[in-house]
Amino acid sequence: MLGHLDGCAPISAYIATEKARSSALGRRETKGDEDMVNGGRSAFLSAPMLTSLEGGVLVLIDGQVVGAIGVSGVKADQDAKVAHAAGSALV
Repeated sequence: MLGHLDGCAPISAYIATEKARSSALGRRETKGDEDMVNGGRSAFLSAPMLTSLEGGVLVLIDGQVVGAIGVSGVKADQDAKVAHAAGSALV
């Protein structure tokens, strides 16, 4: 599913989708990826993840990955908070 607010930049929808995909492929939140890059591990930018920006979170049921949520459009920590809230509403 993809949704966006009125007036949202079109690139935000693309980035949000890639955050969700990266989280699902990596089986972890994208915040960890961003932290690695910001911590100096720039080689991680060549990893097969599609984005290393905070805001991608997993949807887990009974410890199993069943999906991921990506949010983009505000500050990174706010993206993550919205994604977590959406995930909590799902399960």
